[in-house]
Amino acid sequence: MGEQVSPDSANATHADKATKAVKPAEASKPVGAAGTGKPARPAGKASGAGRTSGAGKAAGTTGRTSGTTGKAKAGKSRGTGGAKGDEATPKKTVKPWKPESRLAMVRRARRINRELAEVYPYAHPELDFRNPFELLVATVLSAQTTDLRVNQTTPALFARYPTPEDMAAAAPEELEEIIRPTGFFRAKSRSLLGLSAALRDEFDGRVPGRLEDLVRLPGVGRKTANVVLGNAFGVPGITVDTHFGRLVRRWKWTEQEDPEKVEAEICEIFPKSEWTMLSHRVVFHGRRICHSRKPACGACPIAPLCPAYGEGETDPEKAKKLLKYEMGGYPGQRLAPPPDYPGRPAAPLGTGDE
Repeated sequence: MGEQVSPDSANATHADKATKAVKPAEASKPVGAAGTGKPARPAGKASGAGRTSGAGKAAGTTGRTSGTTGKAKAGKSRGTGGAKGDEATPKKTVKPWKPESRLAMVRRARRINRELAEVYPYAHPELDFRNPFELLVATVLSAQTTDLRVNQTTPALFARYPTPEDMAAAAPEELEEIIRPTGFFRAKSRSLLGLSAALRDEFDGRVPGRLEDLVRLPGVGRKTANVVLGNAFGVPGITVDTHFGRLVRRWKWTEQEDPEKVEAEICEIFPKSEWTMLSHRVVFHGRRICHSRKPACGACPIAPLCPAYGEGETDPEKAKKLLKYEMGGYPGQRLAPPPDYPGRPAAPLGTGDE
């Protein structure tokens, strides 16, 4: 499983205090270091506000400036980034991430997991399903599209084909037309017809609860199998999708690109009991805050623990505008979310509020 570590240890060189959970849609309180509402690692005060990063007093006052007594030039005080006048917004100072031992990385990774558990106590699979077959089909459909689009498509699909036997007997062109909104509908149709026939013929119409059986089904790989096992059968597993892989590399838990190698390395860091919920928390964070192109660093509750802090928007006011789903006050992806989900349900397909 990896090295035994103290669960309360942390990377002392990068963060002195644990961050607090971000409340969904609490846009007026962007969270930074220590969860106080202040931005993480702030630089000096802005020009005209007082002493800035040891550079002296700002324009309009006399004081020590670069070792000389006199007036500082407006917009030139250190720590303001050369911003002009009283409108300057202080830039955050990003400290270089120092190399760490594997033991320190494991401690930091487990601390991040604990922090995310506080931020997303309601984390869950974002596909609507009522049984293992529906989850299996929805996960296959989710390739190269959003969970929202899948959730808007599956009500009609399962109304027409509620069982593997029904779907296996479907006319391909009818099935394709129903799942067309999810994209790649011809390839997905072939997978659904194939896996439904296999379930009917080899497993008495039931979804198997073993990894080795699931990955034999057409269109089912390890990621899909782990989703089904973890959420329909309670079997722990790491789900390495695009969000999970991106974040664990940003956090320097792994350098691997291959999903199976990523899964193997992350499994060594965490207890098996944490695997499924860790996957949900990381994916939730990736979809809401730690985006691919422009992460909302200034609104991130784990910023002090992140080696990649500063890759995205660090200004708290600008960062909070990047938050998505319940964190930004928007509907979620599920039409029928769990009872503890604090956000609004998604709208059905064709309602105009998608």
